[in-house]
Amino acid sequence: MYFEILRPYLIMLCSSRYAQILIGFCWFLAAMAIYSSIWVAPSDFQQGENYRIIYIHVPAAWMSLLIYIAMAISSVLFLLTKHPLFQLFSRSGAKIGALFTLCTLLTGGFWGKPMWGTFWVWDARLTSVLILFFIYLGALRFQQFSADVASIFICIGLINIPIIKFSVNWWNTLHQPSSISQFGTSIHISMLIPILLILTSFFCLSGIFFILETRQIILSFSSFSVKSRINPQNNKKKQGFFLYKQSIKQKHLRKGGLLFGLSKLFKAL
Repeated sequence: MYFEILRPYLIMLCSSRYAQILIGFCWFLAAMAIYSSIWVAPSDFQQGENYRIIYIHVPAAWMSLLIYIAMAISSVLFLLTKHPLFQLFSRSGAKIGALFTLCTLLTGGFWGKPMWGTFWVWDARLTSVLILFFIYLGALRFQQFSADVASIFICIGLINIPIIKFSVNWWNTLHQPSSISQFGTSIHISMLIPILLILTSFFCLSGIFFILETRQIILSFSSFSVKSRINPQNNKKKQGFFLYKQSIKQKHLRKGGLLFGLSKLFKAL
């Protein structure tokens, strides 16, 4: 299967045209979010000023889940089509998702210290998010060895997403239930707008990171292909040296297998 929109040339062309616009829009959203979260949103009557950390914690938590779902979809498409750009999407998503998940854990700890008296408890929600962080790290590790294994691992890790979502409903947890759902919200509009602004800025920031990562990998492949065309003799020498090493290894393995078989024969006699 071939996707015209996923051609590297088209990706490089569109990213060079719209990257600056995306960066400017991200700065604008970040400035609006900072202003509205600090000077417009009122203080909480129970938590005081400490509650303002939710303007980072909640959007980062949403992004960690959404990026993983997008990464799982990309992994499924890679297993079906074997298109290399889908594997690139999963690799970039794992890096960005791990960053947002780490931000979620850190901000949650600083928010929980004055509320719970400790930075960490083995709560169902906290533990499942920590598992998500390790899944991101595992996906990054597997992608260094095999794209197929990494894609299967990511698809299996998708089981953890509904556990994170419904953990506050399935078990007795210290973490509060979701304040925003499909049925409405219990957050005042003056507090909801900064959360949505920061969430949108995080989307733009993720897009910028993804564009930079994609361009870097495409350029690295392009430079390698140019070097191979300029110096074909060096590549032939490297390939010949590699085949020579492989043949030496096979000879050693055969010799070792022969000696092992002879030793077994003498022992039997």
